[in-house]
Amino acid sequence: MSDIITLSYRERSALEQFLKSRASGEQIKRAQALLLLDEEEPVAAVAEALRVSRQTIYNWVNRFVAEPAADLTSRLSDTSRSGRPATAHGIIDPLIDAVIDSDPRDYEYNSTVWTADLLRLYLAQVHGIEVGLRSVGYALARLGIRWKRPRHSLLLRDPSWRQAKGA
Repeated sequence: MSDIITLSYRERSALEQFLKSRASGEQIKRAQALLLLDEEEPVAAVAEALRVSRQTIYNWVNRFVAEPAADLTSRLSDTSRSGRPATAHGIIDPLIDAVIDSDPRDYEYNSTVWTADLLRLYLAQVHGIEVGLRSVGYALARLGIRWKRPRHSLLLRDPSWRQAKGA
């Protein structure tokens, strides 16, 4: 038997039965790894055969051994992880859609049109949702809203201003 893991007869037969089920690919890989390790295959060979790192194999073994009372499916499945938060896809779309046709001055913003920055500020202040400019841009694209940034050219003179003044 392997130094890394020793499966009982019940665990081994459950894993072999699990390989015949319609489980996810990752769970099947983990079951295969455990069975190969129980057959005294080296960790490096198992990792190479399954195209994962050796550390991944050790992580799978530690997870399987750490929860002996849990059912087989949960012992072979992924754990929840911290990391990048879920995207704002689908969350901010109805919020932007509800406010985009209104005047920002109604919400006490000093602007006559909604901009991406102003929508970010609105989502943060009113709904407590922190999103990036790109997320707002993607939401506007999904909603089919096309706009251009307001360009104020009030200070620029007309090329024919001298003629208008009689010169």
